[in-house]
Amino acid sequence: MARITQTPVQTGLRLTTYGGAETVTGSNFLVEGEKGRLLIDCGIEQGRDYNEAETRAPFPYDVPSIDALVITHAHLDHIGRMPLLMKQGFKGKIYMTPPTRDLAEAILHDSVRILAGEAKYRGLAPLYDEHDVTSLFARVETIEYRTETEVAPGLSIYLRDTGHILGSASVRVKSADGTTLGVTSDIGNSPALLLPDAEPIPDADVVLIESVYGDRQNPEKAHRTDKLQEVLAKAIARGGTIMMPAFSIERTQLMLYEIGMLFASGKVREVPVFLDSPLAILVTDIYKKWGKEYFKEEMKEEIAHGHDIFSFPFLTTTRSREESEDIEKVHGSKIIIAGAGMSHGGRIGRWEQKYLGDPKSTLIMVGYQAPGTPGRVMQDGGKTVKIDHQEVEVRAKIEVLHGWSGHADRDGLLAFAEKCLPRVKTFIVGLGEPSSARFLAQRIHDYLGVKAIVPAEGQAFTITKDGAR
Repeated sequence: MARITQTPVQTGLRLTTYGGAETVTGSNFLVEGEKGRLLIDCGIEQGRDYNEAETRAPFPYDVPSIDALVITHAHLDHIGRMPLLMKQGFKGKIYMTPPTRDLAEAILHDSVRILAGEAKYRGLAPLYDEHDVTSLFARVETIEYRTETEVAPGLSIYLRDTGHILGSASVRVKSADGTTLGVTSDIGNSPALLLPDAEPIPDADVVLIESVYGDRQNPEKAHRTDKLQEVLAKAIARGGTIMMPAFSIERTQLMLYEIGMLFASGKVREVPVFLDSPLAILVTDIYKKWGKEYFKEEMKEEIAHGHDIFSFPFLTTTRSREESEDIEKVHGSKIIIAGAGMSHGGRIGRWEQKYLGDPKSTLIMVGYQAPGTPGRVMQDGGKTVKIDHQEVEVRAKIEVLHGWSGHADRDGLLAFAEKCLPRVKTFIVGLGEPSSARFLAQRIHDYLGVKAIVPAEGQAFTITKDGAR
């Protein structure tokens, strides 16, 4: 995208949707006041075929003029270009919750390795290196939920728990004249197993709301544990390998908890389970570190009574490459949980190359699959799929468990929007595929009687106490 030159903000706020408009990923929003400028998120595009121009292009705004960067949560599509922002001249502070800091550091160090492999394959220089990531975290300042914090001249922020992943937050920005803008980022699938319910944003004149599942319901949620039990029991009975491409953050921890409980209750026959992901193992340790403070009350009580909620007999963690390779020596049914969640990287690719051609094996998908990813190809019934640049025949049983999504569905999003009333005058519907965003915008207008806009990439909005235009 070409750099956009804009006039100074005279009053209120200006929001420009540089990422997260017309797409789910690549969250990157510029918020400007009369004197200060801040970014909300600095994510990488995921899902579509690798696009060198999108990934490596200069940012479409004057990076050195940005006073602060606020990170909503630690998924790569919200943090993946942060080191590049530093390399292009960002000098300000970076704000996030304490759990997000730990998770983001783990995710970005892991992404160095993944992006380096992609760059080598394409004959390019690495996007950033370990030193860039380490330098970045010297700029990070952690802030807690529900604390008003000035982060730029004339701009303050207030974070609330969104219940999406550990430490995830919405951001409410306030200007010097009292104009307020809320950015939800990703809203959790509340009520959740581990995390508190998402908190609404009742003090914003305009709210930018996500719409990943804005056009669909999640009917499986109420029976998702029963469905997982049924799918696992059938997969184990077939005698093949069970693969779970799970996101290292939140989804892996949910699966560990649920599988452990199903084994303990005798509802599913115990088989070897391998957590084959150094990143997911590290993230699970971070969840253990912060869970006593940030989990929902019921889960805090389990931990207080001495229950290691992410561990159980038959579970093996494989950090090293040698330990991972030894999984092949285990015959009969076994469960392998590995990243990446959309089958677009990580160790899961090796197991998919080996076992997708086996009709006795099962691939269980427990998260959103972005368009263009191998996971989406398999979810849509593809008979062949490209895994790590290799074409693989799909003969394994493919199971898609929608009930485990970390995102609120269309009814949950509408309910969230309603709880933001009556102050909100305009909703800007982003962070979703175009059809999903349009559907949610129409529902907000029809059901709540509030103006709702679907933004284009690079579109700028003037934010006042009367709404957005």
